[in-house]
Amino acid sequence: MARFSSVLETVGRTPVIRLNRIAPSHVELYVKVEAFNPMGSVKDRLALGIIEAAERSGELQPGQTVVEATSGNTGIGLAMVCAAKGYPLVVTMAENFSLERRKLMRFLGAKVILTPASQKGTGMLNKAIELAKEHGWFLCRQFQNEANADIHSSTTAREIIEDFQDIGLDYWVTGFGTGGTLKGVARVLRAQSPSTKVVVCEPDNVPILGSGIPQQRDSDGQPSESHPMFRPHLVQGWSPDFIPRLAEDTVAAGWIDHIVPVGGVASLDCARRLAREEGLFTGISGGATLAGALRIAEKAPAGSRILCMLADTGERYLTTPLFDDVNLDMNEEEIALSRSTPGYRFDVKAPSAPPAEASAPKLDPEAAAYVAKVTNDPAGPVVMFALEWCEFCWSARKLFDKLNIDYVSVDLDSVAYQEGDLGGKIRKILADQTGAKTIPQIYVGGAHIGGCTDLFDRFREGALQPMLDASGVSYDRSVEIDPYTLLPSWLHAR
Repeated sequence: MARFSSVLETVGRTPVIRLNRIAPSHVELYVKVEAFNPMGSVKDRLALGIIEAAERSGELQPGQTVVEATSGNTGIGLAMVCAAKGYPLVVTMAENFSLERRKLMRFLGAKVILTPASQKGTGMLNKAIELAKEHGWFLCRQFQNEANADIHSSTTAREIIEDFQDIGLDYWVTGFGTGGTLKGVARVLRAQSPSTKVVVCEPDNVPILGSGIPQQRDSDGQPSESHPMFRPHLVQGWSPDFIPRLAEDTVAAGWIDHIVPVGGVASLDCARRLAREEGLFTGISGGATLAGALRIAEKAPAGSRILCMLADTGERYLTTPLFDDVNLDMNEEEIALSRSTPGYRFDVKAPSAPPAEASAPKLDPEAAAYVAKVTNDPAGPVVMFALEWCEFCWSARKLFDKLNIDYVSVDLDSVAYQEGDLGGKIRKILADQTGAKTIPQIYVGGAHIGGCTDLFDRFREGALQPMLDASGVSYDRSVEIDPYTLLPSWLHAR
């Protein structure tokens, strides 16, 4: 293992892996797994290339905000690069892209500005342009920035040439999103491996490259309108509603040998097959590219070697149709397996523990004094005795945060309460005073509310609000929410 001075040094050098169960027997079918990049997608390369090129040219100054339109993976890659280099990042993204992408970008420190789904890719792109002009931010322009293609020429293409220099490569198969991977790799292959055919896949209901219809552009080279062949499609990250300049350049240069239309259902099926038959976890775009590669393989001469790009990880698609057939609950087969042995089953009540001899709990006076003090402090009238790891405590915190309530959290399992088992002693005091052994236990103005669901019930019934008012607690009165939606998802599934 090497030692790296920064996460940015780990971008690239992704593995090429042969498929053994999916590939037709007469060809060798390989995949280049871009999920091995640090943020899980090929767009890590783009992000690093664009930012470092802008630093070299002086377009990006220290501390300047970076802004870009993205379907998610570019934004995640940029968030990583900007975090490592110290640049603020704002991304614009159409609201219909998967929720996990928004959370990942925000987790990495980026701000995410959503645009209406009805305005498609051009809407999020125009919003980024508008923000850059208004605030003087650096706009990445991934769809036309030559640095996007250049990083793929210097890394992705070089890796492919090196990995196949001893055996040769007959077909390279890719999709296109920004066009950077396509242009950057295709021009190197054409120059250094001219026998390798370049194959580009696109959704079969969105043949914007295959149509031959040119993209209308304004005087700045930006798309002035959606391409007339665009339709909504399943493959996030592929084929925006315009032809990116970098993809258009590749078509004009004659570097594309085949354009293969791919169906959405086939894309989902191939992504699932990669997981279940090859142990490779990729997204819908990876499945779509494999579907195109299999189409090529059908007619390829025996012994052909085909390399297919897998652009990202399947974790970007948990809230998309890719996971529609994956249940949270046990299916009938799993239930039958559970029932095949007698213990640890959901459908059998666990045997009760033998009753312990009744004895009065030993209560610590110091812990009792602490509970009395913290629950009756007018400076902090909302108090929650909690555990750091408890999902019900997290749910209660979410409601407090939604209402913008300042509260005191006494986390009994934290380091602060470990000495002398103070946390345990406080729990005994709470159990003695409230009759409840569960956590959290919540107080408002010295009055005991109860646990998480007791808090939720009081809010829903309108009983919590007068208690907050009487204790002088400031909160957002405009919030309308069913607090039970804040419970962990596994409880909803049950």
